[in-house]
Amino acid sequence: MNAGSRHLVDPELLPALDLMPDLDLDAARLAELRAGMDALIPKLETLPCDGVDVEVVTISGPGGAPLELQLFRPAGAASAPLPAFLHIHGGGYVLGNATQSALGNMRTAREVGCLVASVEYSLAPETSGTGAVEQCHAALAWLATNADDLGIDPSRIAVGGESAGGGLAAALALLARDRGEVVPCFQMLIYPMLDASTGQSGDEHPFTGEFVWTRAANRFGWDSLLAENASDSPYVVPARAADLSGLPPTYMSVGALDLFVEEDLEFARRLMRAGVPVEFHLFPGAFHGFELAAEADVSKRAEAERRTALARAFAR
Repeated sequence: MNAGSRHLVDPELLPALDLMPDLDLDAARLAELRAGMDALIPKLETLPCDGVDVEVVTISGPGGAPLELQLFRPAGAASAPLPAFLHIHGGGYVLGNATQSALGNMRTAREVGCLVASVEYSLAPETSGTGAVEQCHAALAWLATNADDLGIDPSRIAVGGESAGGGLAAALALLARDRGEVVPCFQMLIYPMLDASTGQSGDEHPFTGEFVWTRAANRFGWDSLLAENASDSPYVVPARAADLSGLPPTYMSVGALDLFVEEDLEFARRLMRAGVPVEFHLFPGAFHGFELAAEADVSKRAEAERRTALARAFAR
């Protein structure tokens, strides 16, 4: 009998784990849960932005609908074109907003020396299927089309995100490859949510998914995104892509106690077998979203390593 996975948690992460509430996702109270979480996120204009210029722009999204982007540019950037990173926030496809990642995006802009654009995509179930990834593709295309005005290098645009944002980044890379209009130079997938079948079988990893993002939450997130379509599209469920060749070099990381660890390992294995350069980091004792324990050594290493990988990709 599995006695749980708490004994496997990195001791430095335990205090933060005790402060994290369980996500009891339910359609009837989703709006209430979103409002409560949004209330905890400081307004963008109140955040300290030393060394970074912040701008919010509205572009034309799919069908001409307005789409908001948050732009973070290192202050006093050199006149040479900057690389750019299109960031996609997490939240299980049903929660969150771009501002929750603003401090991290400022740090990326400052430390990597790149423009960061964070897309305010629409959440499920209100927007299901390919709706969100199409918005992300519109943001990617806008960056490339307006590269001169933005002062960025269109050949050095990377995509990435955490959790559902990582899943959307993987879906976006597949969509961009197949359309051939704008091809990202790199994808950074942080514990990405890739496979709708995780948590659906009777043969599940006994030591994952106990904390933060559970099997029940995962089913709710995927059911909301798929709605009644049960889509087989890889632009919705990246794990269902038959062919992973031709995708950009990839950085992936995940905690050993994260519900997504096996689907992420499998996706990395398939990428490598398709000839895609992959750097994969597995953090023992770490659960989903563990970087919220910002002072833990494993969190500091995870944050530093992903930005180092992004800077290295831009230097190629």
